[in-house]
Amino acid sequence: MKTILLISPYWKEDHRWMASSVKLAELWQRIGYRVVVVCMGRKEKREKRKEERSTVEMVSSTLEIHRIADWFFADPWNYGVAFGFSGYVCRLYKAIQPDIVVVNKLLFWSSLSTIALRLRGVRVIQLTDALVGMTWWPRGRIPQVCAAIYAWTLGWLELLCASRVVFFHPQPEALLRRLRVAGRSEVIPTGVEVAKYGLLITTSATSNQQSVTITYVGRLESIKGVDDFLAAAAPIAEKNPAMKVQVVGWHKEGHPLVEKYRHSVTFTGLQSDIAAILSKTDIFVLPSHSEGLSNALMEAMASGCACIASDVGGNRFLIQNGISGFFFPAGDRDALRSHIQRLIDDSAKREAMGRAARERIEKSFSWDVVGKQYDQLFTTFVSQQ
Repeated sequence: MKTILLISPYWKEDHRWMASSVKLAELWQRIGYRVVVVCMGRKEKREKRKEERSTVEMVSSTLEIHRIADWFFADPWNYGVAFGFSGYVCRLYKAIQPDIVVVNKLLFWSSLSTIALRLRGVRVIQLTDALVGMTWWPRGRIPQVCAAIYAWTLGWLELLCASRVVFFHPQPEALLRRLRVAGRSEVIPTGVEVAKYGLLITTSATSNQQSVTITYVGRLESIKGVDDFLAAAAPIAEKNPAMKVQVVGWHKEGHPLVEKYRHSVTFTGLQSDIAAILSKTDIFVLPSHSEGLSNALMEAMASGCACIASDVGGNRFLIQNGISGFFFPAGDRDALRSHIQRLIDDSAKREAMGRAARERIEKSFSWDVVGKQYDQLFTTFVSQQ
């Protein structure tokens, strides 16, 4: 059995959840690989002994997780720093001699490992769902300037050091040529295990527009545009008391949006059974101001939800506007509210969109399809070593 060393910013650390890493590791195990993960994790109060800065969890015979304690800078940065991380990765590489090394995400502290490994002659596959500071932007002028500087210095160097670059959704060809990665890059999405998600079936005979459930799944971070979603959906819910608007995901205690909308919106906090929540959702909204390839959106589409998403990033790769979902300009609350109201009023349109979304996922983003693409990538990569 071949071994993949997966280097990820995070794994499952409350709100620091790296869904793409978790799902890809599960997929790779299913297609026959052993996965060893190195990630950052919450820094607890502990004695300052070097050996206590890391923990190792043996999840199964095919999954092993190494966590390095970090210092985390919250929204809008959402960035962790773990000194000595790249050194730990290099020592672990030497100890286990993996067949394949994969670094997931650019511009995180963990992705500096790409440079450190390349300097030691190790070939690395770099994965990323977005080019932060190039095609993906945080909210706020200062974070945007910092992202651009970081992207065109260390971020670019990380791409140049990678032997192969895999994007989760297509990037502008002109930009890839400028970055000098066009000839060694390809697109492979993370995908969805479709069987986990039941198809929501709504018919005009059983639908009641007042009982429609509208859901957002994700963290309450500025980049996700939850403020736009709440400003658009809450007034509709206030006029229809039987209607349910819910925000599913981690949020810090006393978050201002929770305090402002708690009387008309349900805030569930972090939940584990997203499939069950989506099975009872009629309309799913993803209002991000910038987005990579959203796992939440793919899961909602697999569940047959009628989806509304901002016209940014990987959303354009997933949704066919007007067929498998609706787009709206990021930040345009009036357009978002209009789409929500239309889908509330038109149950036939909700059902048609939900079915088209499910079909889109089954055809191009199911694990059966994506697993074959990754297996081919890894087979070719190993053969070239």
